[in-house]
Amino acid sequence: MSATTIGALVGGAIDAMSGDDSAADGALIGAVTANVLKFVVPIAITYAVGWAVLRGVGELKNIIFEGTKA
Repeated sequence: MSATTIGALVGGAIDAMSGDDSAADGALIGAVTANVLKFVVPIAITYAVGWAVLRGVGELKNIIFEGTKA
């Protein structure tokens, strides 16, 4: 199952719990949210890993060339 389908099912189920007559608007919001998260989460993880690597490289450079721990 794709993330869009799962998002629609979860959104529809949550919306149906509130007692509304239709769960279609919750399914639409769930599907859109799933698609946004499919795009944003990998970018955020890539950014965080890249930032951590650059910090580590900077610290390693300081230790090697300056002999000090920052």
